[in-house]
Amino acid sequence: MVAKKPRIVIIGAGMAGLTAANKLYTSSSSNDMFELCVVEGGSRIGGRINTSEFGGDRIEMGATWIHGIGGSPVHKIAQEIHSLESEQPWECMDGLLDEPKTVAEGGFELSPSLVESISTVFKNLMDYAQGKLIEREESSEEVDFCKLADKICKICPSNGGGPGKLSVGSFLRQALNVYWDSVKEQEQIEGCGNWSRKLIEEAIFAMHENIQRTYTSAGDLLTLDFDAESEYRMFPGEEITIAKGYLSVIESLASVLPHGLIQLGRKVARIEWQPEAHQSSGHGCAGRPVKIHFCDGSIMSADHVIVTVSLGVLKAGIGPDSGMFNPPLPTFKTEAISRLGFGVVNKLFLQLSSRHDGRDGDYSKFPFLQMAFHRPDSEWRHKKIPWWMRRTASLSPIYKNSGVLLSWFAGKEALELETLSDEEIIDGVSTTLSSFLSQPHKQLNSNSHGVCNGKEKSVDGNRVRFANVLKSKWGNDPLFLGSYSYVAVGSSGDDLDTLAEPLPNTDTLGSAPLQILFAGEATHRTHYSTTHGAYFSGLREASRLLQHYHCVGV
Repeated sequence: MVAKKPRIVIIGAGMAGLTAANKLYTSSSSNDMFELCVVEGGSRIGGRINTSEFGGDRIEMGATWIHGIGGSPVHKIAQEIHSLESEQPWECMDGLLDEPKTVAEGGFELSPSLVESISTVFKNLMDYAQGKLIEREESSEEVDFCKLADKICKICPSNGGGPGKLSVGSFLRQALNVYWDSVKEQEQIEGCGNWSRKLIEEAIFAMHENIQRTYTSAGDLLTLDFDAESEYRMFPGEEITIAKGYLSVIESLASVLPHGLIQLGRKVARIEWQPEAHQSSGHGCAGRPVKIHFCDGSIMSADHVIVTVSLGVLKAGIGPDSGMFNPPLPTFKTEAISRLGFGVVNKLFLQLSSRHDGRDGDYSKFPFLQMAFHRPDSEWRHKKIPWWMRRTASLSPIYKNSGVLLSWFAGKEALELETLSDEEIIDGVSTTLSSFLSQPHKQLNSNSHGVCNGKEKSVDGNRVRFANVLKSKWGNDPLFLGSYSYVAVGSSGDDLDTLAEPLPNTDTLGSAPLQILFAGEATHRTHYSTTHGAYFSGLREASRLLQHYHCVGV
């Protein structure tokens, strides 16, 4: 009787799952020794990578950036398949990086010198938190800044995350207060309405905090662990988007797999495994230790399952009413899943009506807008601006002269966005723009303090009209239940490593080894929340199985 080949089932056809499948299938040493299958609950491949089109432009509904091109495997693949250039316009965000216009609520355009000043403070604080100031050769200014930041770390409260647990949010706000104490008393600024210089600086600082919320997916930076920031790693070099779409990288990984290996519409209901099972002498269906139950009632047996679902799905899966794993995952695993953070980030695209500025088809006047809002409790705030817009940092064309605008939302604002109708979104955004891009006020004349510019606005916010709306809905999508992971206060990088550990433990006697393996961005200690982190995790688990079967050259 011929022994059946070990069956490996990969759950999820995103970056981690398809990378693992690609590695297992193409490994020259495997010699067709595995029976391989990828099951995907949705109707498409890509997972949290979802390239689409809107207003004639190529856009990304999910993963958008290559975070550093130096050494990035995603960048390498995109180069090899010639995806970094395209004749079709795409979401490259060139103007937001090079030509941002920062406006304070009420229509006051802020001078670049003021914006740069407080922005530099924020950047230095984040660089310190991430260990970058310590790594590079420090100037005398940076040495003083490090001393200031060291002082903050000693005086900040723990936020209830346990002894010594500091959040990024607490660190930033305490540091801002210390910075203000170190400079001369802030004066009232003439020509900027009710804005004082201190209020403007705080609004710019808050704008950067909101950008950081979308970077990390932490809806509240008070929940983002400070210590873990220094473990997070980015590749060197510029951050870019992929001209032919992120999906082109996914399609490249999947292209080597034979037809039928990826099964779409196969949503998993339950995974049965045998932590104390005795190894069977054969690999027949009855001898395979893992059984995957699908929502359509079908069952598939396997020797090994690589689980690449999101941390959000895992969090839901360990709930008392879920039963995603039977028997339940061990306590060390569920506690790590519970402690780690998993947030929601959504993107909102709006297509400008062709005559928004009075010239048919000319979108060149809409700025790459950064918005500095009054505090939510301020008596001077524009009362009609909806609360879900107030923690949005920018609204900008996706490339120079594009008629498609983009804004990012995180946390409860991102979840609220998912519930709103197109009409409610257009009304809220239009109301906001009427405050930021209204016709210039008389008090906008330049002043000696250099805070407000009196230049004529590029477009009248009261005349902006939108033709269409498109938004992502990652928070309520049952296949994802969020966007990406972060290390929450009370958690640590150790929990990311724990999540990556396969089951059963290697020291569990009498059990079939490596029944359940875990991959995905939330299982990488230094590159969590990224597509390249997911890529690395897929390689890691594929290599683990290849090594288990003594395949050489892995």
